Amino acid sequence: MNAPTLLQRTLQPLFLAASLVASAGLAHEGHVHGDEPAPALTRGDGPQRLADGNVFLPKTTQRQLALRTQITGSGEHPVTVELAGKVVLDPGSGGRVQAMNPGRVEAPAGGIPSLGKAVKKGELLARVHPAVSPLELGGQRAQAAELRAALGVAERRLARLRELEATVARKDVDAAEADVQSLRERFAAITRSLSQPEDLRAPVAGVVASASVVAGQVVEARELLFEIIDPANLRVEALAYDPRLAAEIAGAYGSAGPDQEVLLSFVGAGRSLREQAIPLLFRVDGGTATLALNQPLRVIAQTRSPIRGVPLPAAAVVKNSANQEIVWVKTSAERFAPRPVRTQPLDGTRVAVVDGLEGGVRVVVQGAALLNQVR
Repeated sequence: MNAPTLLQRTLQPLFLAASLVASAGLAHEGHVHGDEPAPALTRGDGPQRLADGNVFLPKTTQRQLALRTQITGSGEHPVTVELAGKVVLDPGSGGRVQAMNPGRVEAPAGGIPSLGKAVKKGELLARVHPAVSPLELGGQRAQAAELRAALGVAERRLARLRELEATVARKDVDAAEADVQSLRERFAAITRSLSQPEDLRAPVAGVVASASVVAGQVVEARELLFEIIDPANLRVEALAYDPRLAAEIAGAYGSAGPDQEVLLSFVGAGRSLREQAIPLLFRVDGGTATLALNQPLRVIAQTRSPIRGVPLPAAAVVKNSANQEIVWVKTSAERFAPRPVRTQPLDGTRVAVVDGLEGGVRVVVQGAALLNQVR
């Protein structure tokens, strides 16, 4: 009697556990558990990337990352083309200073102007003493000596003719005076050429943008020494590989970096190819960027052809691990889903999503790059 009782007491808990497991696995009437999607698993309450690619981000973390969202709206926008451009001189308000002859640079009384200094039109910037070889200098001096001797002979002859003016024809006296005057001017010209420097003066009023010269420097002919610009009158030149684009431009914007916009106005297009492209010229009408000569710019040219899409700030579009453009859509209070999209630039700060996103959804427009880094 004791053995069976002990065996029953041992097996009774095992039978009870098996019955509980079997009853938990059975579905009640009209309900099939196999059709239910598996719930997304989270590891605690911290930010994390879920198995389906979505991101779980608590409200406190959203505030810390300064996430901002907006409801999207679809509409028609002008088609834009992105061009590579650079800041160039305005032909009417800027200029270059070059040496016409090789020589040695001499500083004027006020010194050579430094970068950023404002100069007036015609202001003396530097002097260049011509570089003359000893052989050339000897030839010039010999020619000056010949002219000096010829001038002395001509002056004595003129003096004799004036003494005999009563018996000498007037035309002979006039001819002698002309010879003396000619010899004097030739002698003065060659004397000045031996020591007269070349004055380098500012061709326009403005600010010295570049100065590649110091006192005593030896420069070559046509070497660029100064560049003078008017910061309020600059131009941007871009290259277009489609000749039809010049007739389609309705407006343009420029971008020199984050939060550095440039307002541009289309001036005109060239009619000859440069690097297999048509040069386009734009006028700078303002903006938040501080521009420098030859600075590269990203030019966004708007055409007259419209395109339908969802406008978003450029910061809302990020890249995923496959290097695809995506935006983050807020699906619930603490969940965000990535959406692959295709975009076209609208201006310096906005893009148009032309595929992959519809209107009426809430998209992250600030902090998308930080959200994209959650793993």
